[in-house]
Amino acid sequence: MFIEAELSRIVFSELDQVHLLFLREKAGRREFPIVVGSVEAFIINRAVYEPTVPRPLTHHLLGSVIETLGGTLADVVISDVDEHTFYARLRIRRGEEVLEVDCRPSDAIAAAIMHTPRLRILVEGRILEKLLRET
Repeated sequence: MFIEAELSRIVFSELDQVHLLFLREKAGRREFPIVVGSVEAFIINRAVYEPTVPRPLTHHLLGSVIETLGGTLADVVISDVDEHTFYARLRIRRGEEVLEVDCRPSDAIAAAIMHTPRLRILVEGRILEKLLRET
């Protein structure tokens, strides 16, 4: 079962290179952080607050390549977590076919925000349950 989520906030650390993306379920109040690097946090923050740029960035390029090859970004799936490492899949629709590409959650979220701002972020329900048990 998937739970639809949204980016709720980005927390930048001034002490080190580790930053946090917080995802919150759309139909509830539960949220969880995903640790990302400086570049990813900056790119996602920029996409949220400065959606247009003079030249395409890498995550724009990804969306353009997908479209040029006849596909559309369908959604992002946060599919697993193991030892605080999250796993994601970018789902691409091409006609009736849905292709899934393994990727880092930060890259998938950046691509979604930069290329298709209303793209759904889906989280496997068992991930939220697992995270809640650990806290």
